[in-house]
Amino acid sequence: MTRKYIDCREFPSDTHCSVALCADSENELLDAAAQHAVSVHKHIDSPQLREQLKTLFHDGTPPLEAPRLA
Repeated sequence: MTRKYIDCREFPSDTHCSVALCADSENELLDAAAQHAVSVHKHIDSPQLREQLKTLFHDGTPPLEAPRLA
C-alpha cells in the first residue's frame, strides 16, 4: 500500500495555509482533507468537493520544503 498526501502549500490562499496531510489509505486521507477544507477553508462538504480533493492526492509523503508556486 502506498502512502498518499495532499499539501495546501501547493495552492495560494488568503490564509497562507501550510498544512500537509498524509495517510495510508485514500479513504482516510479523503476524510481528513474534507474536514480540513470545511473547518479551515470554509468549503461545503459535498461529493463534488471530495472528487476534487482526490485529484490533488499524491503518492508518498509531503516534502519538508514548501513546493515552489508558479
